[in-house]
Amino acid sequence: MVPGIKKLSEKKLVGKRLMMSLADNKTEDLWRSFMPGRRGITNNLTNDLISMQVYKPTHFVDFRLTNEFEKWATIEVADFDNVPGDMETFTLTGGLYAVFDYKGSSSDLRIFQYIFGTWIPNSDYELDDRPHFEVLGKNYKNGDPTSEEEIWIPIRQK
Repeated sequence: MVPGIKKLSEKKLVGKRLMMSLADNKTEDLWRSFMPGRRGITNNLTNDLISMQVYKPTHFVDFRLTNEFEKWATIEVADFDNVPGDMETFTLTGGLYAVFDYKGSSSDLRIFQYIFGTWIPNSDYELDDRPHFEVLGKNYKNGDPTSEEEIWIPIRQK
């Protein structure tokens, strides 16, 4: 699987976040908390959902299933003028990303084994210390093997 290399402009996001690890995965709780209030976000730019991870700089250097990270359930907005009271804002800085068009179940982690274990080491890029995210568009079906999403991995030239 060959990713597209894209330069992302800054994005304004509104949503909710939780601290978690892969060993103590609270993704379902996060989305269950976010989804009922998402209709209160009235200045969204698209209907796509964005699942974002903010990792510590050492997260992948000393990788363990118990490493904690911040996970967000968000929608991209035009501005922060109308943020529901139980939501937070996040400004995603722009930069270079490897974008993988993924088809398969979101619970199948083999795509990430490929990205971090094969593609990055054999590419002209290395991980950059910026958030990772997935765009969950109209063809996203949670847990379904026919689901489609975009996986955005922050990169920089080696």
